[in-house]
Amino acid sequence: MQFLNLVKRFNKDEDGAVTVDWVVLTAAVVGLGLIVMGAIRPAITGLSGNIATQITAANPTPVSGGGN
Repeated sequence: MQFLNLVKRFNKDEDGAVTVDWVVLTAAVVGLGLIVMGAIRPAITGLSGNIATQITAANPTPVSGGGN
């Protein structure tokens, strides 16, 4: 009889189900993030290369300190 009560309580407990939902939701968000990063990585690499080229080509004029 006590075993039957244990089984009924286990069947009504939903804490584990909520945990599984959160794990699945988190995995989906991480997977989506990885897919997006894979899609935009080539554009980011190209843009950072262009920025590096522009910085290298820049000829900054030194500013005098005019200090005390």
